[in-house]
Amino acid sequence: MNTLKILIACEYSGIVRDEFITKGHDAMSCDLLPTESPGPHYQGDVFDIINDGWDMMIAHPPCTDIAVSGAAWFKQKIADGRQQKALEFVKCLMNAPIPRICIENPVSVISSKIRKPDQIIQPWMFGHETTKTTCLWLKNLSLLIPTNIVGKGERKTYASGKSSPLWHANSGGGCGHTRSKTYQGIAAAMADQWA
Repeated sequence: MNTLKILIACEYSGIVRDEFITKGHDAMSCDLLPTESPGPHYQGDVFDIINDGWDMMIAHPPCTDIAVSGAAWFKQKIADGRQQKALEFVKCLMNAPIPRICIENPVSVISSKIRKPDQIIQPWMFGHETTKTTCLWLKNLSLLIPTNIVGKGERKTYASGKSSPLWHANSGGGCGHTRSKTYQGIAAAMADQWA
């Protein structure tokens, strides 16, 4: 097995990083926040280390200003430049000088402003009984093959008739740090199938 040098950008949890390390790869996470899990982590700007000879990058850029779940605030975010700044960040990650790249994000304006995702996955395809629509924009990486298809999990129905997965309802919704973590089954599939 060839050991790959893998950057997990915009990850503070260490979930994806640790899956690649378990497979014997030289993986490092990077985020403005400190890591929650001991391991190789660069706390700072990803562009400080983007040119360090990585074989692969899996990036989880912040979705706060681009996810369609926050569409009610788009007008303000467009007017003050936050959305454009977030999209420029994504473009820079997509164009990084790294042979294999995955950009992971929820349903967002990346699809309409940059390009449509190569794949849309759900946690229930990888052993977690819940829904969380996750888009992948891929460069020189294969589509992820589901590893353990299970039920879609319970949902909470509101008085309005709308519903959401329990994880979302119990977290208060939105795109906060806890709610943005990668599911273990998806991280394991990335490490198994891409490395």
